[in-house]
Amino acid sequence: MTERILDHPVLGKLNDTRTVKFLFNGKEYEGIENEPIAAALLANGVRTLRRHEESGSPRGIYCNIGHCFECRVTVDGEQGVRACLTPVKDGMVVKGGGQLDAPVRDWRKNNG
Repeated sequence: MTERILDHPVLGKLNDTRTVKFLFNGKEYEGIENEPIAAALLANGVRTLRRHEESGSPRGIYCNIGHCFECRVTVDGEQGVRACLTPVKDGMVVKGGGQLDAPVRDWRKNNG
């Protein structure tokens, strides 16, 4: 957890925390029990949570308060979970989404 703020100027020191291990896209990370998945990933230097379904461009944490759905991941097999609102638990398996296998047709293009 190299990028975690341990002594915040307003919130104070981060004390008495229990670390948990979880998987993200097959790689093991540590987080603080019950912190949002998004916060745990950010603290571990992970910025891309998924890829845009059509364009494949990287997507990460945008609003971090549950409004935008940019941080959708699959958690223990459940798709479409918002990482910014879901607490990390020990042994949790998190997977980021990727680009769709089949290209989506752009209806704006003239195909004639």
